[in-house]
Amino acid sequence: MKDSLRIAFMGTPEFAVPSLQLLLDNNYPVVLVVTAPDRPAGRGRKVQYSAVKQCAEKNGIPILQPERLKDPEFLDQLREFRINLQVVVAFRMLPEAVWALPEFGTFNLHASLLPDYRGAAPIHWAVINGELETGVTTFFIDEQIDTGQIILQDKTPVGPEETTGSLYHRLMEMGAGLVLETVRQIASGKVDTRPQKHLQTPKKAPKLTPDNTRLDWTGSQKEVFDKIRGLCPHPGAWTYFENGGEPERVKVFQSKGDTHSAEAPAGSLLKIGKRLLARTSDGWLEILEMQLPGKRRMFVEDILNGLEIQKSARFL
Repeated sequence: MKDSLRIAFMGTPEFAVPSLQLLLDNNYPVVLVVTAPDRPAGRGRKVQYSAVKQCAEKNGIPILQPERLKDPEFLDQLREFRINLQVVVAFRMLPEAVWALPEFGTFNLHASLLPDYRGAAPIHWAVINGELETGVTTFFIDEQIDTGQIILQDKTPVGPEETTGSLYHRLMEMGAGLVLETVRQIASGKVDTRPQKHLQTPKKAPKLTPDNTRLDWTGSQKEVFDKIRGLCPHPGAWTYFENGGEPERVKVFQSKGDTHSAEAPAGSLLKIGKRLLARTSDGWLEILEMQLPGKRRMFVEDILNGLEIQKSARFL
């Protein structure tokens, strides 16, 4: 059945590119790519193509970039390609008019072990919550978000000091392999699915916002450490930094636990040589990398060369 497949691949960011490329490398007929419209980005507001569009152009695949997925013109264009399978990786929520269109269904790659971490930021929240294991899941899309029948899953350990950045790249490659195997099973006509378990309190992965990316120094040493690594490298955990003047918003990208034993209120800062320690509810963290307002991300020892830390300095 492989030769009779006509696949539409839907995705936008870098995370989706290995999945698309692996399908092409294995000679699966991706006849259409659907990706986000071109947007101006950066300081120069230069129009940039999505990573998936760049891959599609390199491989000579037709591209559609709808503003609205319910647009009748887009739906007509989609039908013209006679798609019978749709593969979705890091794309928008699809309306039923799109996901129900192909004969063999529409499946999605999600970067968690569903049903846990349904939502927009599964990799970040797995690290923030200190998970020891996560993975990737393929599932058939249905009416609700990330709830459809599971096709395949693959697991990986999460290191105790691992950041979202390193886990992202590992899951990106694992996900590509899972997408390929899912398409192979669909092409063979031997795909098996199972329903997602109903959990009373599933772990969630909501969109990252200024509210939920702010550091709470009244949390434990481990909770603050996990949040810092879970938001590194993007968007970065943030806090207010008060150092003898008006508090400024700064980002913290890397830290490590410290055994310093002095008692102090949560958020207190202590400079020891070229080291900067921050107090949590139950211990101290050494702050290793920060970004001050209007500056680039830097090692703290370099920041301290040109910044005097007041005795009253603290994170808020």
